[in-house]
Amino acid sequence: MRVYLLLSVISVICFGLQFEPMQSYVEWNATAIHSGQWWRILTGNFTHTNFAHLAMNLIGLWAISFIFKPSVNTLWIPLLVTCIAVGIGNLFTDMQIYVGLSGALHGLFGYYALRESLQGRKGSWLLVMGLCLKIVWEFFFGAPTATSGLIEARVAIESHLFGALSGLLLASLICLFNKKQNAQHF
Repeated sequence: MRVYLLLSVISVICFGLQFEPMQSYVEWNATAIHSGQWWRILTGNFTHTNFAHLAMNLIGLWAISFIFKPSVNTLWIPLLVTCIAVGIGNLFTDMQIYVGLSGALHGLFGYYALRESLQGRKGSWLLVMGLCLKIVWEFFFGAPTATSGLIEARVAIESHLFGALSGLLLASLICLFNKKQNAQHF
């Protein structure tokens, strides 16, 4: 039940950040970040180009939470890590402005799918492979033009890559840490 409260709070924050002057103050903006406005590394993930973009991303967040059933801690910590990874990763591109949660959603999906796989749920490897194939597809063939039209912007496939990599890495590191902890108890 507390997860739904967290999802609701995130949704309200995202909705509130759609409006000026807040949107301009929180969007991921390379020039502003290089000028010392570091909060934008995180906050740019929580505002969107338009309400269709916002709705798509929030539906994705809620759906991922419904499918994988995280606890509060296994939701907010990976979300925070993937948002920061996306924000930092974007600094290594020629991107100037970024908004949206899709990069972090790719990270959450990768995190949960790989975590399940490493815990022995063999079918979840198909989810991990599907995510990897989606990323490769986007880099070779681009994102669907319908999505670009709906969000009225270029789909930031680099952010999807950074998110997915950070989620997969986080799941791997947590698995290794847990195995090491379990080995020390025996």
